[in-house]
Amino acid sequence: MTYKVIQVPDTARQLEQLGTKEKFWFEDEHRQLHLFKVARDNTGEDWAEKISAELCEALGLPHADYELAEHEGRRGVLTPRFHPEGGRLVFGNELLSFVVAEYETAPRHRRVHHTLGRVLAMLEAGNVGPPLGWDVASGLVSGESVFVGYLMLDTLIGNQDRHDQNWGVLLLDGGVHLQPTYDHASSLGRLLSDEACALRLASKDANQSVAHYVTRARSALYPPSGTKTMLTLDAFEAAARRNPKAATYWLERLASLEDDVMTNIIDQVPDSRMGAASKDFAFQMLRLNKSRLLDKK
Repeated sequence: MTYKVIQVPDTARQLEQLGTKEKFWFEDEHRQLHLFKVARDNTGEDWAEKISAELCEALGLPHADYELAEHEGRRGVLTPRFHPEGGRLVFGNELLSFVVAEYETAPRHRRVHHTLGRVLAMLEAGNVGPPLGWDVASGLVSGESVFVGYLMLDTLIGNQDRHDQNWGVLLLDGGVHLQPTYDHASSLGRLLSDEACALRLASKDANQSVAHYVTRARSALYPPSGTKTMLTLDAFEAAARRNPKAATYWLERLASLEDDVMTNIIDQVPDSRMGAASKDFAFQMLRLNKSRLLDKK
């Protein structure tokens, strides 16, 4: 069984300006608003997004839904709008600009004020609740606690794009809620060709191995000082020290994620979109990153 691929109609649409990737909004036959995101040529951005969403579902992480899609022969993913009418999304860059005067003038990918500590402190000080629909019976009742899970996910999939517009809050009826996690296209080796994956899987050179590859993933979050972003695992570890209860909860969820579940999630991507070596490489990434995370439990 493979994931369905939705054919996006060539209907009236509105371009989305946020972000660097080509995308547009359109209404389906039920007048529900969806966003189509184009996968750039020679990348696996579409399957990385789909696999990551399915992993979120398996882990119980609040997330945007994604389906593989195609529009006029171009590959991509389709996601329904995940915030309700009347709600306003506020992204991290806007939030941080309230506390750092020079924030918005900093270069887009060199915003050293986008620190992990500042993000977590803002979620805590702002009394940001968990995403809408979150089951507080889990024992995690704050947006900060759920964000720790996002950082675990980033480590698991090697997501290097948790920048200041890839997290935020929802303002609705006087309440403030963390947004579900979204935009995971920069993960799972999506820039490597199938041939490159095969070479790395077979290489005897330790520097070309999957085990070495996974240790290099960097978050778009900065440490308290310095000009280099944190490694994804370091970001999770720092958040875990701040909120050990949340970290324990998410690591327990990860421990219950079996290899066959991960394999099944990957294998359902059509072979025409993701080759066998790329699938094996993605699975090995997940297996190794899961082990690296659980070593910290």
